[in-house]
Amino acid sequence: MSSADAAAPVVAVVTVAYHSEDALEGFFRTLPGALDGVPAEVVVVDNASADRDRSAERARRAGATFVGLDENLGYGAGADAGVAALRSRPDYLVVVNPDVEFTDGAIRSLLDAADSVLEGAAFGPRIVDEHGAVYPSARRFPRVGTGVGHALLGRIAPGNPWTRAYRAEDDHGAARRETDWLSGACLLLRRSAYDEVGGFDHDYFMYFEDVDLGQRLADAGWHSIYVPDATVMHFGARSTSLVAGRMDRAHHDSAYRYLSRVYPRWYHAPLRLALRAGLGARSLARSRQDGNG
Repeated sequence: MSSADAAAPVVAVVTVAYHSEDALEGFFRTLPGALDGVPAEVVVVDNASADRDRSAERARRAGATFVGLDENLGYGAGADAGVAALRSRPDYLVVVNPDVEFTDGAIRSLLDAADSVLEGAAFGPRIVDEHGAVYPSARRFPRVGTGVGHALLGRIAPGNPWTRAYRAEDDHGAARRETDWLSGACLLLRRSAYDEVGGFDHDYFMYFEDVDLGQRLADAGWHSIYVPDATVMHFGARSTSLVAGRMDRAHHDSAYRYLSRVYPRWYHAPLRLALRAGLGARSLARSRQDGNG
């Protein structure tokens, strides 16, 4: 659907593509069912990928606006570029990865939740992978205790208490609930709250931009709501796998950026130094392990 439809858009759907032309087929195929008749304006932002012309053509066929960027600005900045390109001003924004496919009524369910929780700024669906496994998309804010434990043991012992606390796994269920932050893979945002906090922080090229957004929304008095009755399927890593080494480094850089802002005071300096050293060593070890050095 697009702003050319007779009804004024209720929601804008913005997706940020990077070598994602193939994924857009499933995205556009399932989007109408997710909207379930809700008028929407759709924008595809391409982050200077090699297949941008094919993505532009696919967006055109779907009636979506296409924004081709001359350089890769990262996920959050790309999403903000899509919002800036909107021709309408609906009350809600859906920021979503292009390798997401929707179940019927998913976006309508998110909108229903937003209409019923007026203090809510961000609303996230239940996210499953292609095998049906639930991704822990509603999480607690990372802090040194949970973050370090998860970083050290998350891969080798995923059931450890720090990872379980960080992912809030015991809290996942069928009921809508408040959480600290929600995965940026698919996120409904109240436009007034998004504007109030200034959108995404462009210092985050990739990763943690959703954690940071949730933190700033919470600091401004807004709430994030997990809506498991809305479900999307995220295939994941279709584009980032092409530059896995760079993305792994970006993940560790973003983790440090976020945590250094959580612990900004002068007496936190030794902690920040330890975080920098530990995350740098972990990034180097992962790069060598995965053969991306």
